[in-house]
Amino acid sequence: MKNTILKNFTGPAIAGIVLSATPIVVTSLLTYYAIVYESAIAGLTAWQWAGITFIFTLTSAGLTPPTMLALIFGYFLGWQAVLPLFVINFGGILFINLLVRWFDHERFRTFIRQNPKAQSILDRILNNELEVIFYAKLSPVLPFGLTNLMFALSGAKLRNILLGGFLGMTPRTLLAIWSGHEAREIKTLLENPNQSSWTQIIVIGLVVISIAGLWHVIQKSLK
Repeated sequence: MKNTILKNFTGPAIAGIVLSATPIVVTSLLTYYAIVYESAIAGLTAWQWAGITFIFTLTSAGLTPPTMLALIFGYFLGWQAVLPLFVINFGGILFINLLVRWFDHERFRTFIRQNPKAQSILDRILNNELEVIFYAKLSPVLPFGLTNLMFALSGAKLRNILLGGFLGMTPRTLLAIWSGHEAREIKTLLENPNQSSWTQIIVIGLVVISIAGLWHVIQKSLK
């Protein structure tokens, strides 16, 4: 029994646990440094921001939540943050896909194939993978890195992951940039990012649309 559990505790399983836990810790660290070093960050040059964008492109695969980055970038750069953040989002998706294909992607697929019913359900869902990815990425509450990992492991086409990720991430990214741009104090923004009633309404709306959309697509796939 113990050996069976250890055998199934593969790289992707460990990665899933890490991708669920680390964003919480990193969010706290980003909040601390953004508040303490606000004046220093405000004085960064364009090249320094480009370097930071490159670093976060790699770490966004599982460490740094893009929504938190959108708040911070929006606060310091305003709408000029749109391009760097889309680079970060796409880079994070590509990076996690490369890691999955490099490690034990086939072990996960083999594990799924051992359960014909699970394989059948997964195949049916993948017939509508673009819609599933879009609705999953639309929700601000689903971890960015974890969803990237799950779609990469499922065997979804990379172009659908990128397109669905772009369409789903755009509303929540623009909302976070706008919230950062409109904020007057970085501390208030990061400690209560949804302080505006309009922001709260939009976030709730995105979550509701995401849940309803996923439910509809999955029910349609299982018929």
